[in-house]
Amino acid sequence: MSAIYRVRAEASFAAAHFLSNYHGKCENLHGHNYKVRIYAQGDKLDEGGMLLDFGILKKALREVTEELDHKNLNDIEFFKGNPSAELIATYIYNQMVMKIPDTPIWKVEVFETDENLAIYLPDGDKE
Repeated sequence: MSAIYRVRAEASFAAAHFLSNYHGKCENLHGHNYKVRIYAQGDKLDEGGMLLDFGILKKALREVTEELDHKNLNDIEFFKGNPSAELIATYIYNQMVMKIPDTPIWKVEVFETDENLAIYLPDGDKE
């Protein structure tokens, strides 16, 4: 069995949203201070002994989260009126793959609060 390496970067952003297909408080406009963690995974290291330079992962994640920062997420077409934490994680994954396509993104975590998070695992990968 070969070794697996994982690296993680973290960023945060503040945004507003409401959930159109929800019956409760969250159907009203409100905001969160989101925290995002993104993980890359692989089994090979480069000549420098790294899976991926943290700076590359962190820079791309910050660019993606800056696009969401201080926005009403309902105004972004991707969410179609329901910017749940699960869809935010999916959106961030998709944007990261476009920014750094050769990076094996393994997992995206989106925290709406310190206690509540959604996880996106591409291709149904298992943790």
